[in-house]
Order: sequence, then structure tokens, then C-alpha cells
Amino acid sequence: MKLHIQNNFTSELPADLNENNVPRQVEKACFSYVLPKQPSNPSLIHASQEVAEFIGLSQKDIQSADFLNVFSGNTVYPGTKPYAMPYAGHQFGNWAGQLGDGRAINLTEVEHKGKSFTLQLKGAGPTPYSRTADGFAVLRSSIREHLCAEAMHYLGVPTTRSLSLIESGDQVLRDILYNGNPAYEKGAIVCRVAPSFIRFGNFELFSSRNDLPTLKLLADYTIKHHFPDIKTEGVEKYIEFFQTITKTTLDMIVHWQRVGFVHGVMNTDNMSIHGITIDYGPYGWLEDYDVNWTPNTTDRQHKRYRFGNQPNIALWNLYQLANALYPLVNDAKPLEEILNGFATDYKVKYLDMMRNKLGFKIAKDEDAVLIESLTELLQLAETDMTIFFRNLGNVLKSDSGATAFDKIKEAFYNEKGLEESVLNNWNTWLGYYIGRINQETFSDDERKKLMNAVNPKYVLRNYMAQLCIDAADKGDYSLLNELYELLKRPYDEQPESQKWFTKRPDWARDKVGCSMLSCSS
Repeated sequence: MKLHIQNNFTSELPADLNENNVPRQVEKACFSYVLPKQPSNPSLIHASQEVAEFIGLSQKDIQSADFLNVFSGNTVYPGTKPYAMPYAGHQFGNWAGQLGDGRAINLTEVEHKGKSFTLQLKGAGPTPYSRTADGFAVLRSSIREHLCAEAMHYLGVPTTRSLSLIESGDQVLRDILYNGNPAYEKGAIVCRVAPSFIRFGNFELFSSRNDLPTLKLLADYTIKHHFPDIKTEGVEKYIEFFQTITKTTLDMIVHWQRVGFVHGVMNTDNMSIHGITIDYGPYGWLEDYDVNWTPNTTDRQHKRYRFGNQPNIALWNLYQLANALYPLVNDAKPLEEILNGFATDYKVKYLDMMRNKLGFKIAKDEDAVLIESLTELLQLAETDMTIFFRNLGNVLKSDSGATAFDKIKEAFYNEKGLEESVLNNWNTWLGYYIGRINQETFSDDERKKLMNAVNPKYVLRNYMAQLCIDAADKGDYSLLNELYELLKRPYDEQPESQKWFTKRPDWARDKVGCSMLSCSS
């Protein structure tokens, strides 16, 4: 197994001089060297051949002992020195101070075909940033991360990738509901892959400490290696850097809203400077279309990270990043202008995204009203978002409102018990919708093809992940393999997998892991 190693991060940025792996405050350093904890009996559960190819590895490499040893943390790849990063952050809107890679260890950077990737193990043991935790991860959360990162990629959502899922052979103690009833679970390690794992919080840490030399070093390094299109110098360089992050973050959020994804824990330390989805914890997909839904039990009271609030939280987080970068700019005006443009830009991109979901290519002024009335209507009765938008593509220009309703009624959780007023509202809206698609020039088949390209048929519903976890706990990984292959083609019909195109079953409505989840992993 041959990797093309780069050590840019550790060679160009200041290291923590203390190499003792004990929880502590780390000053004036971008990373601490730390070794993964060797697992007792690692075994490979699953690996992505596509991600392996990205970093220059073959199927034969995946099956090798070297692969298992390196990506379980059992051995350190020659010429590398693993490390963990400190960063700070706002958690649920509150300043938390120094956080850092508490259960993540960066193995190295690799280069393949002109692209650079950072390889990171999640769940490989404690670091100086683990605080009171053990640095490990359980099989349950590791399966969710491995499947979701890859599912998001195939949905076209910017994301970290997952190379491998390895069972450690060790038991990990977790209190899944934070109710004082901890239990031992199987331990596991995921190898995450991204251009880097630098977050908003990395900059917040140094800025909050008024450590401007390290803040500047990190910003210059990040721009040099990850934003090569930025050619400006001086203050303008940092303004353009922030503008680029704002744009990619906005694009990511539009994709989340498009597919009904709810991150669940949008703390600033969980926001990537690359505008990619990172840190898959208590996430979920909207089952019934409820803009106030959050999958995170910790967020149950205030619902800060609910589906409908994700754009606002992204902007709030960008304000914190702007504050962190301000010492490099020393002028609030250009940063404020970028932030002020976020809401306007989001409104435009959201409208375009929704037009695509509805099969509109010609932009009409009345589209905004039609879309707003739809999102209100979707909440009048429990309605499955994924099924609704997918089946809406079956509506024909020649349909009546009643005929069209028959084609979408499968999306309602209580399709036979809908109130008459709700039915009337739907028939009215569908009448307007049919009138609107008759203003389009392409055929019904052409519109359906376009809609099916942005409205997935299959998403990783929480109950599906939980079924996979339940089987894996018994040593059965067949469902994991099945779901992985299914989610690689989320927009295809896949008639052999029709059983997964269905509403959440009643047994999963309130089941732990299927409705809401904690951050415990």
C-alpha cells in the first residue's frame, strides 16, 4: 500500500511543544502530535473503493493488512506523524472556549492526481482536546457517519467523505440518552477524508486569545494551500477568503434544504471553511415536512438547529467567523457587506432551487408565492417530503387537481383521514401548479426527468440507519452493504429496492435512534 505523503500542515504551522497526551489548554500552536490508541482486535467492516481511488489506493490495497492496520490506528504510516488540532467554538450560541479534535486524529495529508486530502481517524482514542471524554466512538454512530457521508456525496451535497469503517474489537461505555444509564457498546473507527478539517473554530480560537501571529499564519496557510484562486494580497486577500467561505457555506445550506437534511448540531466548531458538511452526529432527514423539527435531543427545548432555521444559523456562524478574521482586516465594512448580501443571495438561490424541484425552467414572478403556499400546505398534515417531491414529477399538464392529488397522496401519513379543508387546499394548489407547468415549453417526460435529477427517491432515513445498526450489533453487515449500494444511486428508480421508498413505519416514530438522537457517540 503506497500513499503519496504530504506534511504541509505540520511543517508550515507551529506545533504544540508539549507531546504529553493529557487534556490541557494549548497556546500558540495549530496542532499537537498524538498517536492513535491501538485497538485490540480490528476488523474491516466496509470501505469505499471510490474514496480509496481518490487517494491512490486499489481494491487490493483495501484488502491488505497494511490498510487495516493504518486505518484502525494500529500502526503509523511511515514518514507521518499523526496530530490533533485545537479550535474553539460557539455551542448552541454560547461561547465554549477551547475545544479541538477530542475524538479525531489526523493521520496525514496525501496527494493524488494533483489533489490534496487529509486523512482523519474518528474514534481512535484520546487527544489533548478530549477534555473529560475518552476519544473513542461506538459502532452505532460510526455506521451513521460512514453511510451518511457517502450518501450525501451521491446526493450532490458538499461533504466530507468516508474511506473506511473498522470495528476496534473494544468495548466503549456510553450513556446514549444522557439519563444516567450508561452501557457498553462496540467500538469502531471511521477514516474521514476531506481537503482539510480546518473549521470556523480554528480561527475563533486564536482571535479570542488575541494571538494574532498564529491567526495570520493559519489564514495565510489555508489560503495558500486550499484557496489558490485567491491572488490578491494584504487585507484584500482575507476579505476574498471570507467571501469565498460565505458563498460555499450558502451553497451547502441550499443543498441541505433541497434534500431535507437537518444537521442537528451547527456549532461554529462544526462548520468547515470548505463549505462542506462535517461532523455527522444527531442528523436526520425530514420525514414529515416540519420546518421546526430538529433531530438533536439536546436541542429539543429551543430548537436552535431546526430545519427551517439552518440558513439563519449559517449566517450567525459566519458572523462569528467574520469577528475572528476582523483583526486581519481592521475594517468591519467589507465584512458586513458580505454578510448583508447573504440573506439576499440565499433568497435567490433558494428560489431557483425550489423552481428546479417543482420542474420550472422559466422564472416567473409569481413563483415565490406558489412556493411559499406549498411549504405552508406541506405542514397542514403530516407529509413525507421525499415522497411528495418525487411523486410530484408524475403530475401531467393534462391532469385535473383531483387526478394530480391521487399521484401525491402516498406522501401523506394519514392519506385517508385528511380533513376536507386540507383536501380543498391541496386541490386548489395543484390547480395552480398544473397551470404553471403548462406555461413551460418542455414535455411532461422532460420535466419529470429534470425533477428526478434534484428530488431524490432514496435518502438515509433514521429508521433505515437504525435497522442497519441493529443488524451490525449482531455481526450482520449485509444491510449496511445493501444500503450503501442503494444510496450510491439516490436519484435512480431502482425498482428492486422499492421497499425503501416508503414513509417512516409507525414503530420508528418514537424509537430511540429513529426520531431524535443525542450527541453521544
